[in-house]
Amino acid sequence: QVRLVDFGGGLVQAGGSLRLSCVVSGRTFDYAMGWFRQAPGKEREFVSGVDWSGRRTYYADSVKGRFTISRDNTKNTVYLQMNSLKPEDTALYYCAADNGRISVPVDPGKYDYWGQGTQVTVSS
Repeated sequence: QVRLVDFGGGLVQAGGSLRLSCVVSGRTFDYAMGWFRQAPGKEREFVSGVDWSGRRTYYADSVKGRFTISRDNTKNTVYLQMNSLKPEDTALYYCAADNGRISVPVDPGKYDYWGQGTQVTVSS
């Protein structure tokens, strides 16, 4: 059974940094991976994604230049380095895995597996 465990969230002041991690177990780590977030009263939105090889990465316009996604396939882990955090980045962040290896969907409905979420709160 595939399992995703995401962690690394916390409370940080505006301008600070956090690194989220997501560990995947249950089968070969050859998924495309995505990070999503959901703030209270809002829909879940795509933040960033990476293909199975790590060579192709994608970002929402709102986080470009501040967030960096990466993966270590030897550790079955994907990371989201978040710098220059803003109060509007406050949300519950989820990692997700898509059985497709190359394409990285922005639609959360395309993903097959999800982590439990980790809270990121940015104070002003």
